[in-house]
Amino acid sequence: MAKYERGSLDAVFAALSDPTRRAMTERLARGDASVSELAAPFDLSLPSVTKHLAVLEHATLVEHWKEGRVRWCRLVPGPLDDADAWIDHHRAFWRERFDGLRAYLREGEPDA
Repeated sequence: MAKYERGSLDAVFAALSDPTRRAMTERLARGDASVSELAAPFDLSLPSVTKHLAVLEHATLVEHWKEGRVRWCRLVPGPLDDADAWIDHHRAFWRERFDGLRAYLREGEPDA
C-alpha cells in the first residue's frame, strides 16, 4: 500500500478501498467493539486484523484503547465527513457539466 500522510483524504480513501476495512468501519458505526469482535466475521489471523486496524488508524478513521487485556476500537467519523464533502463537491461539479451537455444536445433536437 502506498504511504499517505496520516489522516489525509488519500489515506482515508486508501483505507476504505479494502472490503474488509469497510466492513470493520460499518461494524464500528453501530458502536465500539473489541478487536476479537471485529475479527470474528473474517477468516483472518489476528495479526492480519491488526494490520487492517493499523491502516484505519493511520487514516484516523479508528481509535483504540485498552481495558485490561482487551483492545477496544471506536469509529472516528470526522474523516468520513471530509470524504463525503469531497464526493459531494465533485458530484455537483459533474452533475452541472452533464446537465449543461444535456441542454446543449437538446437544443439540436427538433420540437416533437
